[in-house]
Amino acid sequence: MSRHSASAGHTGADLSGRARSVLAALVQEYIDHGTPVSSRWLAEHGGFGLSSATVRHILAGLEEAGLVWQPHTSAGRVPTDLGYRSFVDLLLEHRLAARSTSAVEARLRQAGSVNGVLSNVSHELSRVSHHLGFALAPTNEVVGFEHIEFVPLEGTRILVLVTAAGEQVCHKVVDIGERVQRGELEQGAHYLNREFRGLTLGEVRTLVIEQLREEQVLCDELLSRSLRLASSTLEEMVPRDSVFVDGATALFDEVSDDDGPVPLATFRALLEMVQEKHRLVRLLSEYLDLDVVGGLTVVIGAEHRTADLKPFSLIASTYFDGRQTGTVGVIGPRRMRYSRAIAAVDSVSQAVSRVLVNHSPPPADDARRTPYGSV
Repeated sequence: MSRHSASAGHTGADLSGRARSVLAALVQEYIDHGTPVSSRWLAEHGGFGLSSATVRHILAGLEEAGLVWQPHTSAGRVPTDLGYRSFVDLLLEHRLAARSTSAVEARLRQAGSVNGVLSNVSHELSRVSHHLGFALAPTNEVVGFEHIEFVPLEGTRILVLVTAAGEQVCHKVVDIGERVQRGELEQGAHYLNREFRGLTLGEVRTLVIEQLREEQVLCDELLSRSLRLASSTLEEMVPRDSVFVDGATALFDEVSDDDGPVPLATFRALLEMVQEKHRLVRLLSEYLDLDVVGGLTVVIGAEHRTADLKPFSLIASTYFDGRQTGTVGVIGPRRMRYSRAIAAVDSVSQAVSRVLVNHSPPPADDARRTPYGSV
């Protein structure tokens, strides 16, 4: 798990066993009901076997450590962002055996394309976590273009082969509805290889799209056909729809700060960031560049580097499609059900990897992995 420290305060590892138990019970109760938790409630329902006086003493210590705070003098306590962080760290120390992800995989396999799988992933994450679910496709935009080849097949079908740096090869069969001589195909491929030499796949795709928009003024039928063939394959290597989001309305239903509803401007800033691929990719790249244990990244409230995200928590995990890694995750309120959200993100990332990598079956040791249980 990768994380940012919200402050230099205590973490769960610094607490005594009793303090850890009291903090976990307080956070869980606050997550469930959203109201300050009293020492009396904790003494009666926490299962610690401690008196109210002892619980009050422990709560005072947690408050001094910056893990909980008291909205009003006569009110109970609520967790701070550092308290949530300690709670999440405790969750990750108590992993339970995972349930089978076969049902999730079966739903993902119903899609007919990678884009369809990732769209299903964002929906699956939102459905299970009740938060905003997102999936980022691996991007080849900065990979160098090396070579394109058109191979005539039976009838009017053409095999398009695109080779990129790192021995990446993408192929697609396209039916163009007319027979074309091999020499014409070779001539068209030679032209594209000469024009696109030294560019990235993203730059090549952009140039192809721009030239296709001018197709009505192109007098060269050979060039027009070559561009269309190249475009169909490059679209799969560098998809335009690389960010998939589902459940944005869940944020409006659930998120509030301690003084009331989160301002509409904050929601707007978040949704704009999600819609602008480069901003979300850059943010996640910063987080995922940190030390990651188990492929999970959890960022809570004040730990965010972006001010607009401070009312939210983010849980993300990477998946592998056989060549590159992508990212899946959820964004929700700081008062989210972390156990459920972490389990959903972790299990779905494993499922999508298996779906995209040769449709392989679940590994034999899957039961030893997440999801996580409550503390």
